[in-house]
Amino acid sequence: MACPFFLPIEKLADAAWLHAARLPLGCGWSGHCTAPGHEGASPSPEELRQFCNLGYAQGCVRLPRERAWDSVRFAARTIGNGAENETSGRIQIRYVCEREHRPAEHGMLEFDPAEARWEHTHHDRRVQRMAECFLESYVERRKKSEVTSAAAI
Repeated sequence: MACPFFLPIEKLADAAWLHAARLPLGCGWSGHCTAPGHEGASPSPEELRQFCNLGYAQGCVRLPRERAWDSVRFAARTIGNGAENETSGRIQIRYVCEREHRPAEHGMLEFDPAEARWEHTHHDRRVQRMAECFLESYVERRKKSEVTSAAAI
């Protein structure tokens, strides 16, 4: 779950997390805060580790009291043209925006890799950007898995 006010910009090369692939966006990201009154603020490395990349940032001084969401989480799956052709299919990104550990909004976004475009996007640019980052991590993990599987043959 990432902070809903976090706008990720680029992957963090510094692997400060033990299991970065388990992070909500698939790895650690640097970026900007979009909380009201703090738009464009660059979080410190500690804030990125403790709040931005993890959501439920109660200790963050920029987190507004009034907000629709506390965190955003994602899951992905590839919809193929049959089991043997799964890698050429569309990618569905399911999202849940949570407030007080309960779903406040949820839905599905869809990306078509063949056309390199989003079929369904989110209305909030932050959530959409997080979905793009999550998608990037998801695709990289799948490619690594495919290479590993091919090498084992």
